[in-house]
Amino acid sequence: MPSRIGRYVVRRRIGAGGFATVWLAYDEQLDSPVAVKVLADNWTEDHHVMQRFLEEGRYLRRVESPHVVTVYDAGTLEDGRPYLVMTYADQGTLADRLELDGLTTRQALEVVRQVAAGLQALHDRDILHRDVKPANVLFRTVDNDLRAMVGDLGLGKALDMSSRLTMIAGTPSFVAPEQAQAEPLDARADQYSLGVLAYLLLAGRPPHTHADLTAAASPGEVPPLSTPERPVPAAADHVVRRALALKREERFASVTDFAAALADAFGDDVAPEGQIAQPWLPLDPQLTMPGVRPSPVPAARPVASTAVQAPPVRRRWPVVVVVVGALALAVGAGAGLVLGQQGTPADVEVSDASGTVSVTVPDAWDGAVADGGWAPPNDPDGAYPALSVGTSETWTSVDSRSQGVFLGLFPGEALPALLPQHPECEEIEDPVTETSGDPSTTVVHADCPGGVTVERVVQVAANRLLWVQVRSADRATANRVLDSVETHGL
Repeated sequence: MPSRIGRYVVRRRIGAGGFATVWLAYDEQLDSPVAVKVLADNWTEDHHVMQRFLEEGRYLRRVESPHVVTVYDAGTLEDGRPYLVMTYADQGTLADRLELDGLTTRQALEVVRQVAAGLQALHDRDILHRDVKPANVLFRTVDNDLRAMVGDLGLGKALDMSSRLTMIAGTPSFVAPEQAQAEPLDARADQYSLGVLAYLLLAGRPPHTHADLTAAASPGEVPPLSTPERPVPAAADHVVRRALALKREERFASVTDFAAALADAFGDDVAPEGQIAQPWLPLDPQLTMPGVRPSPVPAARPVASTAVQAPPVRRRWPVVVVVVGALALAVGAGAGLVLGQQGTPADVEVSDASGTVSVTVPDAWDGAVADGGWAPPNDPDGAYPALSVGTSETWTSVDSRSQGVFLGLFPGEALPALLPQHPECEEIEDPVTETSGDPSTTVVHADCPGGVTVERVVQVAANRLLWVQVRSADRATANRVLDSVETHGL
């Protein structure tokens, strides 16, 4: 992992594709996280790919819209590879969300409206996206709300060029028939793709599953949008079918006309309200901890045992979810109790500055402690108890083999649908939700650079959630640390 790209301090890898790698980085001058997209090194000799990469930056820079990813800067690495500095989508993509949970009808309509607004901004600047799909719809936190943005214009084209375009490109199940047939294109091709996206969000399935672009060229009849399991008004079915018309002349005049007609078809009961959902958790606590930028924790101090004055309210959440299999689920709380009692004499208890949260960790995790609280993404102006303990200041870095634990309280009345993702890990296990006692959701990421990473969110009060992240070399230690987490005075 590079330490810097230009003036930007690299934090972690967000993702990688065939053409580029995207890094989460930090702009020290402007005190802000950013995403840096770097062309893959195997394309540096391909002039066409280089040109397409740079065109994406130019297209995005031409558009001023809250629903289009913004390009702030661009540059070239020493090896000649170009990079783009863009808006950091701290809440992932629509594809991330759909992998774990669907959207309500209200949320689906709002996503369609905001994506349509972004596409319209592109079309108003004579830019065609050509690859509208869930992976290219990104979310970021703005004023305690999720905002959808259109991103990845790697296939974007100026409309005057698209009218003469002959190269076939796009994602088969989302591409318009005329695009799959290499016909001249206009903005109605993006409308078709948005129609597929709307169908997917409302029905829970795409209208077609094409294996390749040849199949997409002749998609066939659109199946009914409504089913007994997911009923949809007939008027909405008609609107979506019109956006998916094989003849582009039968579609709406614009993507925003389509989105407005779709909202009208559902009536006032589920009309969009300008809000998608409450933000999910950030990918990394280091982005929201006060006083720790650009380093993830303040200057290191030795871990010391902390006596907690408030009477503890012990919340023993099941640790068995870190152990895979039916046997683990069968032994339940008994296994959690045994593991919780297996602390070694070298273990030490650490609490945050307010004494609200505490955890017992191995004394080897004595590299650095941050105990001053944090500002969670769903209340960026607030200050809530938080604690970070790790073997080094960089234990949260994507490629780090260090170990540590983060605890942070944040406002919320229900468990989030999506927990932080870890693309650096080879395996992600199914989420486990516990409803007895304090409700919780736990996800285990295995085969990570340093061993195992566990994400857990617990409902500790009617309006408070606790986020716990543990990185450990082995599951036994992760279990022990998880089982030792306590809250006090809640």
